[in-house]
Amino acid sequence: MRHGNKNNALGRKKAHRDSLLSNLACSLIEHKRISTTLAKARALRRYVEPLLTKGKDNSMHSQRIVFSYLQNKEATAALFRDVAPKIGERAGGYTRIIKLGNRRGDASEMAMIELVDFNEVYTKEKATAGAAAKRTRRGRTAKPAATKAAAESKATEAAAPAEGEAKSE
Repeated sequence: MRHGNKNNALGRKKAHRDSLLSNLACSLIEHKRISTTLAKARALRRYVEPLLTKGKDNSMHSQRIVFSYLQNKEATAALFRDVAPKIGERAGGYTRIIKLGNRRGDASEMAMIELVDFNEVYTKEKATAGAAAKRTRRGRTAKPAATKAAAESKATEAAAPAEGEAKSE
């Protein structure tokens, strides 16, 4: 029975599984996006997310802990130099898994795992969409500041002549 056993063995012994996940993590940090099986991608997410969190704290202790997992100087340096500053504001959820369908040879489910902040397609769309579509609570789009100022000036001009006519009578 597998009660309480949360790790996916991936059909490998512990040493082989640790090597596999370490190599996948190094590839993910280096290339920012890799394609693998869905089971490996899910296991890699559980393996690499804590390492990315440790990367945000740029101390010698964190670097040594990350190196003990990755065993690759270049990947560790890239994590602390390139990846950590970009994910510094994010409070977790650094990776995204996208299903790609089944592999042709053996019909295994394939998936692409990527670092969220390094996908320019999604991040640019969200940044421009948020700035362009400011909406009011009632659901209509809010007027730009220049349009509001012009509407207020027209309202004051319309009210001023009406007051002048009332005074002359």
